[in-house]
Amino acid sequence: MPKAQETVLEINLKALEHNFDYLKSKLKPETKFIAVVKAYAYGSDSCEIALYLEKLGVDYFAVAYIEEGVALRQGGVTTPILVLHPQIVNFDILVENRLEPSLYNEKILKEFIEALSKEHITNYPVHIKFNTGLNRLGFWHTDVKMIDNLLAETKTIKVKSILSHLAASEDLNEKIFTLNQIEDFKNIAENFTKQVGYKPLHHICNTSGILNYPEAHFDMVRSGIGLYGFGNSEKENQFFKPIGTLKTVISQIHTIIEGESIGYNRGYIATENLRSATLPIGHADGIGRQYGHGKGFVTINGKRAPIMGNVCMDMIMVNVTDIDCDEGDEVIVFGEHPNAETLAETANTISYELITHISQRVMRVIIK
Repeated sequence: MPKAQETVLEINLKALEHNFDYLKSKLKPETKFIAVVKAYAYGSDSCEIALYLEKLGVDYFAVAYIEEGVALRQGGVTTPILVLHPQIVNFDILVENRLEPSLYNEKILKEFIEALSKEHITNYPVHIKFNTGLNRLGFWHTDVKMIDNLLAETKTIKVKSILSHLAASEDLNEKIFTLNQIEDFKNIAENFTKQVGYKPLHHICNTSGILNYPEAHFDMVRSGIGLYGFGNSEKENQFFKPIGTLKTVISQIHTIIEGESIGYNRGYIATENLRSATLPIGHADGIGRQYGHGKGFVTINGKRAPIMGNVCMDMIMVNVTDIDCDEGDEVIVFGEHPNAETLAETANTISYELITHISQRVMRVIIK
């Protein structure tokens, strides 16, 4: 690739394909695959990612909100799209764009049935979510009979799948908790099928569930972070390739004298003579204020340059005293080595937060 001349996020579709193939290798051939592309496909480019995965044969996409699903439809995506957290106010837009809602309590189930009834729509595909321990969204196991009663009174909807969400599948210290979640879900699924008289698809596994609990793959699995290059453990990370490389350039180099300060609020006071480089990337681009003051670094010509002082809205300053570099040189914020997880750990956060915070003003460059 040509050297960066401005701040860019390079998105490698071949790395995406590698991750998809690796995850698929863990499944039985008949197990369906949901690609989670919410939050701009974890900070990358949701339409480019979805269209590429569509060619690879993904079975479903999942987004958090209806607007995200609409963007995919407008981008040309035709594969079924599951909306994990639909809002009642946007049901008309959901139906117009052939999106499929995850319904998680009595209120939203009744509201959706009513909305469809007004339009005389029948057999619309929906997904019913059950809470098995994450305690975020979902019906309780005791709600199965109530759901069945509502389904029996209407022809507006057809349950395409039932799902739940694992709370700690990446943490093997919580294996007993996770196994209890899986068992609870199996019991709910059996009861649900018996009550409604047909068997929807079942799915509970996220990326770590795919890797750690093959007995819970059921009919379908969902993967988000794995597709983007992270396996949630050092052991698994070696088999994934991060798809995103965040690059920038050196705008200016300063010689700082001992005792001088750098940045807002004099966030760094030089204890010796040094060289600092100013980079055109800041907290408005996704490099949060938790970095700096010894937390976080970038890579310039193969060497780490620590972030100094306070992160500015549009810029950061890094220490290049021991690095042979010039103004205009390319800078790697994160990529494959070191990756976003390594950088995130320096500020006691996680790769999810770092990659999803990359601002939409940062140019995306698609590498096919």
